[in-house]
Amino acid sequence: MQHPQSTQSRATNSARDYRNVTLKQILVVEDERPIREMVVFGLRRAGFQVREAADALAARAAVANNRPDLLIVDWMLPDTSGLELTRQLKRDRETSDLPIIMLTARSEEADKVAGLDGGADDYLTKPFSPRELVSRINAVLRRGAPVAAATNIEFDGLALDRASQRVTAGEHAVPLGPTEYRLLVFLMTHAERVYSREQLLDRIWGGNVYIEERTIDVHIRRLRKALQEFGYDRFIQTVRGSGYRFSTRAA
Repeated sequence: MQHPQSTQSRATNSARDYRNVTLKQILVVEDERPIREMVVFGLRRAGFQVREAADALAARAAVANNRPDLLIVDWMLPDTSGLELTRQLKRDRETSDLPIIMLTARSEEADKVAGLDGGADDYLTKPFSPRELVSRINAVLRRGAPVAAATNIEFDGLALDRASQRVTAGEHAVPLGPTEYRLLVFLMTHAERVYSREQLLDRIWGGNVYIEERTIDVHIRRLRKALQEFGYDRFIQTVRGSGYRFSTRAA
């Protein structure tokens, strides 16, 4: 990590490149003060509003008091791990859609997989530059923002109207149960991304109830069966060893 003063010109260029970002507020959760100050300095120079937390307890309080647009969470925190904090936030219905970027010195593939499976939207290994962090933030926000705001979503004739909670295939209504509907909404609004069973359970049911991961398979089968009549079951794809995704491309 470089000292904030040595990164001033780089951060200034980052601010110039990203002056049009729409993100308003970021919460940085990092217990090492020099690193936290460097991150906060770079993000503020890039035009973001930034708040700080030194541990998971302070982070949960900060989120409850004033929900940020995105969290940057260090893996190693003094009271609980950043991974556990991420899991807690993703299991809570109020914060399950909160974007999280995890920072860590761990560079092994297994650690990255654990972080992403735990609910992190992205994973950045130390050391990193402020410019790279800003780019990652913008990438995470672009993935979610357009579809999250959309009321009507359509892929090759399969249409979802979130206002009326109707799914249609051309002129025909697709009959879905409430769980299959929620599952389809999530998959269509996160098209092309692979989600594990654990992640789908957290996003669809939340963390307040205990449900076997294989329950997801049952609802996936029901969803495919409902779509099969109209030829859209192929959009619900199994990714061996990883989970499921919604995609109009060939599996």
